[in-house]
Amino acid sequence: MSRGQQRGVSAVAAIGGRKECETGAGPASKEELSPGDKVVCVGATCHGVATEVTNPSSTMNFFLETLQVLVLSMYYSLEAFLKLLIPSRKKSVVGEVVLITGAGSGIGRLMALEFAPLGTSLVLWDISQEGNKETARLAKDKGARTVHTYVCDCSDKADVYRVADQVKREVGDVSILINNAGIVTGKKFMDAPDSLIEKTIEVNTMAHFWTYKAFLPAMMANNHGHLVSISSSAGLIGVNGLADYCASKFAAIGFAESVALEMLASGKDGIKTTIVCPYFINTGMFDGCQTKWPRLLPILEPSYVAKKIVNAILTDQVYLLLPKGMYALMALKNILPVKLGLILGSYLGALNFMDSFRGREKKDK
Repeated sequence: MSRGQQRGVSAVAAIGGRKECETGAGPASKEELSPGDKVVCVGATCHGVATEVTNPSSTMNFFLETLQVLVLSMYYSLEAFLKLLIPSRKKSVVGEVVLITGAGSGIGRLMALEFAPLGTSLVLWDISQEGNKETARLAKDKGARTVHTYVCDCSDKADVYRVADQVKREVGDVSILINNAGIVTGKKFMDAPDSLIEKTIEVNTMAHFWTYKAFLPAMMANNHGHLVSISSSAGLIGVNGLADYCASKFAAIGFAESVALEMLASGKDGIKTTIVCPYFINTGMFDGCQTKWPRLLPILEPSYVAKKIVNAILTDQVYLLLPKGMYALMALKNILPVKLGLILGSYLGALNFMDSFRGREKKDK
């Protein structure tokens, strides 16, 4: 081999427990190396060391961690099965500060009324002062300890931060945050004005970012709190005529899941997360929408949904899909061939849900 060829050789040589490059360029490292290590030489200079020695401890770690996953998988599967038979114990929320966005009507109002007799302090946000005050009145009638109302435009980051600071000064740290405010355009993607698409994303998604930024630091400091994202089944599967709405709800779910993992990774296991994905609810928001098979996918009653959400919060349930048939549909979506999934979607009416959409009628000012 010529000298030029030798200069590009990757050599293995152990001399007295020390690495020497076969090109004769000298030691590959001043550190003591084990026999069997490889030195990569380019020209007359040794650039690095890459070990070829199998580490027995890494093999053992792989075996132990795999065994741990298998054992825990069986344990948690059994636990989940038992929870189907034995109701989970509900936690106390006495003294908790519960903030609900979009509390002036619909599910937001009904959730406030569910929390009212549980010894919580309610913080109600809505863009409608009139609706918010009515919710406060009803909550007090149901035994709420304290109720604070704030007018807030959740599509406006500055307004969210401003009102959040006011809440922290006047009420204290929020320990249960329910991001419920939402809007829908109900238009085909190409028919939806840019301004409405932006508004949808701002209210349904970005508002979650700003409320988390405002209230999560105190939860982390106390390692205590609960983050609730009211998303939608449209955040799990695309729906014809709801492109912007689906995108906003998909994003809300991904955001909530990612922050939940951040909390676990940082040791903040006292901060719980609940992600709610209901089908159409009879609140007026989706007025006109029809379901093809009401027995399989019924339009949900608001009071039923509100009770289920509060129960999920009290039992630290991570995912709540309504109706229960949505769990099976989501499983099928992930395993069925695409064409078969489209046939199933057509059978369930997914292509025509929005054909007769009217939405909530605006009150005359």
